[in-house]
Amino acid sequence: MERRTVGAAALAVGAVGLGCMPMSWAYSTSRQGGEESLRAVHTALDHGTTLLDTADMYGPFTNELLLGRVLRERRAEAFVATKCGLLVGDQHIVANGRPGYVRRACDASLRRLQTDTIDLYQLHRVDPEVPVEETWGAMAELVAAGKVRALGLCAVGARGNRRTGAALYDETIRHLVRVQQVFPVASVQAELSVWAAEALDELLPWCTARGVGFLAAMPLGNGFLTGTLTPGGGFESDDLRARHPRFTAEMMAANQPIVVGLRRVAQRYGATAAQVALAWTLAQAPEVVPVPGTKSARWSAENAGAAGLRLSDADLAEIAELPPARGSWD
Repeated sequence: MERRTVGAAALAVGAVGLGCMPMSWAYSTSRQGGEESLRAVHTALDHGTTLLDTADMYGPFTNELLLGRVLRERRAEAFVATKCGLLVGDQHIVANGRPGYVRRACDASLRRLQTDTIDLYQLHRVDPEVPVEETWGAMAELVAAGKVRALGLCAVGARGNRRTGAALYDETIRHLVRVQQVFPVASVQAELSVWAAEALDELLPWCTARGVGFLAAMPLGNGFLTGTLTPGGGFESDDLRARHPRFTAEMMAANQPIVVGLRRVAQRYGATAAQVALAWTLAQAPEVVPVPGTKSARWSAENAGAAGLRLSDADLAEIAELPPARGSWD
C-alpha cells in the first residue's frame, strides 16, 4: 500500500487507515461482535493498513481493550492513534481538558492498548472551561516523557458533533493557531467525504500549507456512500444514524444520485462505490489519510484496496458535478 506522512515529523502510515469506533460505539450494538472486529483489524493490517484510530471514550474503554488484543501480537505493524478529552456520562458526554486528567487518561490508554507508546495522541474536544494551551502543554509533556510520539487535534466544537461546516472549522483553525505556539500539531482529524466537503474550503488548505496531516473522518458518509444501505435504514435506536437528518427515508432516497454517480465511475475500474469515494478523498491532497470505520473484515479489505485506485481528472470533475447532499443538522 502507498505510504503517506503525518505531520512534519514525517511519521509514515498506510494511505488508508482503519476507524475502530464502529466496533464498540455509535453503530448498532447488536452487530458489534468482538471476534469479527478482531478479524477486521487483522485483515486491515494484512492489506497494508497501519493507522488504527480509536479513542478512550469508545465503549467507553472497550475499543482500546479490543485493539490491545491485536497490538499484543502485531504492535510493530501498527500506527496507533487514540484520543482523550471526552468523558462519557449516563446522559451526556462532557469535555475534560484539565492537565491532570490528560496525564491519567494517557496512562490508562497505554495499559488498555498494551503498548509503551502511542504514535498519535489526539485531543478529541477542546474543553471550553480550560485554556487549550494548558491542555496541549500537558499533552506535549507526554511526548517529552516518551509516552506519545506526536499530537493531533480533532475538529469537534464545544457544542458537539452537530456543529459542522464553516463555523466548526473556523473555530478549529483558531485552536490550531494557539496550540502551534506550544507544540507542533502533527494532524487534524475532521469529516471529509464526497457528501461533506466543507473542510476543503479552509481547514485542509491550512493543513497542507503547514505540512500538517489530515485524517479524513467519515470518508464513506457513515456508510451511505458505500451504496449498501437501504433507504429508510431500519437503524437500531442506539445507532447514530437513527437520529441523523440525512438518514431519514426521504433524505436517503433524495441522495441516491450521489451513490449512482460513484457507481458509474466505479464501473470503469471494476471497483466499488466505496472505493471510489475513498479514492476521491485521497486525491484531495497528499496529506490526506482517510479513516473509514468498520467492524467487518470484508470491508476492511475492500477499503484498503482503494489505496491502489487512481481517479483521473475527468473522474474527479464528474464527481464534482454530483448534486450536493440534502439533509443537515441546521
